[in-house]
Amino acid sequence: MAAGEPGDLGGYYFRFLPQRPFQSLSSKETRSRLRQWSMLGRIQAQAFGFDETFQTYRKDDFVMAFFKDPNVIPNLKLLSDSPGQWITLGTEVKKIEAINVPCTQLSMSFFNRLYDEGIVRDNGHIVKCLDSYCDPFLISDELRKVLLVEDSEKYEIFSQPEREEFLFCLFKHLCLGGALCQYEDVLNPYLETAKLIYKDLVRILWVCATLQQPAMNRHFLTSLWTLSSATFMFYTIAMGWGKCLNSSFPDCLFTVFLFTSF
Repeated sequence: MAAGEPGDLGGYYFRFLPQRPFQSLSSKETRSRLRQWSMLGRIQAQAFGFDETFQTYRKDDFVMAFFKDPNVIPNLKLLSDSPGQWITLGTEVKKIEAINVPCTQLSMSFFNRLYDEGIVRDNGHIVKCLDSYCDPFLISDELRKVLLVEDSEKYEIFSQPEREEFLFCLFKHLCLGGALCQYEDVLNPYLETAKLIYKDLVRILWVCATLQQPAMNRHFLTSLWTLSSATFMFYTIAMGWGKCLNSSFPDCLFTVFLFTSF
C-alpha cells in the first residue's frame, strides 16, 4: 500500500497533524509541575485526521486501520525502555484490543467528595497517614490510599464505573507521577492540571454542546501487540465534529494521548 492511500480496513485514511497544538502540556506551569512529578518528557500527545464517519460498532476495525495506516506507522510515538526516549511505532500491529473508556464527567465537582470525606482539608491540604507501600508506590497520605488501596476504609467513595472515567484515570496518573515524583501537599495543582489536559483533549465535545448540536465522543483504552511481542498501553480519543451551525466539516480529529505505564 502506498503512503497516502486509504487503508484496507473500512476505507479509513489518516493524516498526521504535527502542527496541532496541545497547550495544556506545553505551558510553563504545566511543564514545571510535570517535572516535579517526574513526568516531564514521559507524557505526550499527537493528532491525526481521518476522512470517514466513525461508527462505534466498528471501533475494532477503526483502531486496526489506524495502526496499519502508512501515515501512522512512521509517526506514532511510543516511550521506549530507555528513560525519556521516544521511538516511532515503525512496525505492523498484529492484534488490538479496544475497550470503551467513559467520558461523561463534565465538572471538576466530581472530586468534591475528597473534601466531604476528609481526604483533603477545607484549606486544600491533603491529609497525611502512616507510611505504607502498595508496590511500587509509597503511600504517605489519604489521597494515594483512596487511589490505590482497595481495602482501605474510603476506597469506595469512588465506584468502579467512576474509576473507569477518563477524567479519573488522568487525575490518578498525575497524582501518582513517575519514579522520582515529588508529591504535592495540596490538592489544587493536581486538579488544575487534570482539568487543563482534559479540556484540551475533549474540547470538541464542549464546542458542539454549546451549539446544541449532537456530538460524538468515544474513548478507548487500547493495547497493541507488535511482532516483537512488546505491549504498549495508551488512550485513543476519537472525536466527531458532526454538523455545527449547519456546516459539515470535511473530516474529524483523531487524537492519540500516550501514557507511560505505572
